[in-house]
Amino acid sequence: MLRAAILDDYQSVALGLADWASLRGEVEAIAFDDHVADADALIRRLEDFEIIVAMRERTPFPRALIERLPKLKLLVTSGMRNAAIDVAAATERGIVVSGTDMLGYPTAELTWGLILALTRRIPMEIEAMRAGHWQVDLGIGLRGKTLGVLGLGKLGSQVAKVGKAFDMEVIAWSQNLSSERAAAVGARLVGKNELLSNADVVTVHLVLSDRTRGLIGADELALMKPTALLVNTSRGPIVGEMALVEALISRRIAGAALDVYDVEPLPRHHPLREVDNLILTPHIGYVTQENYAQVFGQTIDNIRAYLKGQPIRMLAPPGKG
Repeated sequence: MLRAAILDDYQSVALGLADWASLRGEVEAIAFDDHVADADALIRRLEDFEIIVAMRERTPFPRALIERLPKLKLLVTSGMRNAAIDVAAATERGIVVSGTDMLGYPTAELTWGLILALTRRIPMEIEAMRAGHWQVDLGIGLRGKTLGVLGLGKLGSQVAKVGKAFDMEVIAWSQNLSSERAAAVGARLVGKNELLSNADVVTVHLVLSDRTRGLIGADELALMKPTALLVNTSRGPIVGEMALVEALISRRIAGAALDVYDVEPLPRHHPLREVDNLILTPHIGYVTQENYAQVFGQTIDNIRAYLKGQPIRMLAPPGKG
C-alpha cells in the first residue's frame, strides 16, 4: 500500500473535508498539523512516503529536497502554480507533479475584511470592549476616499469593483495594465508613484516575481499620505517588512494589515508582532471551507488518476507548459 503525507494541515481538517476512505486499501493518508522547516527533519518525516500533498507554498520543494526523497512518486499541490516546487527537478526524477483548482474569490473577500477592520478600527474596539471600555477610537468612512489597487488581475479586479460599490474613487497600476482594462472594472490607470501618493488605501494584488520583490520599500512608503493605509494579501516579499515596521512605528503611514510574510509561519518574536497600528492574519486569504473541500477533493481525484496510470492536472516544468 502506498503512503500519502498531507503537509501543513494546521487546522487538522484535511481528512474530514474529502472522501479519503475511497482510497482505502490502496493509499494510507496521514495528515501533519505542524510545519517542519528544517530540511533534515523534513526528510526524516517524508522519506517513506510515495505521495506528498502540499498546501500552497507552505513547504518548499527545491531540487535539494526532492533528490533526497527516493520513494516519492506523486507530488500534489493546491493550485495549478506553485513557485516553491522545482517541477523540473521532480520531472527529471520521474515524479508526477499535479495541481488542483482553487476558488477565485476568498482572498478578495478577506482583503475587504482587512480594509474595514483598519478603517473602522474593529479589532481595537473589540479588544477594548473585552477590557470593559466603550468607544475608545475613531474610525473613518470609505465613501469619497481613494482606493489604490496594485495589480488588477482576477483578485485586484474583484477588490476594485467592491471599492466602486463603496463609492470610492479607484485608481490602479501594474506594469502591463492598460487604460482600457482598468476602465472595464471602474478604475483609472495611473503611475505607481501617483497611486502611492494619492490613495487613502493601497492594496497589493501582484504575483511575486523578480520585478515585484521589494516593490514597496522605504522610498515608496515615504510617498504615501500620513493618513494612508496599506493592505497586503498577495505575497510577503512584495513589501519590505522592516521598512514597513519603521513607517508604522514612526507614523509615516497610519496603519497596515498583512496576511502574508517573508517567512511563514511568522516567527514568534518577529518585530511585526510588536507594532500597534498593524493588523496581522496568518495567511488565511484562501483558507475557507469551500476552497479546502475543492482542493482535497481534487487531490483525491489526482491520486486516483495516478494509480490508474493516467495522471491529470499535471504541472509542466518552466518553459514546457
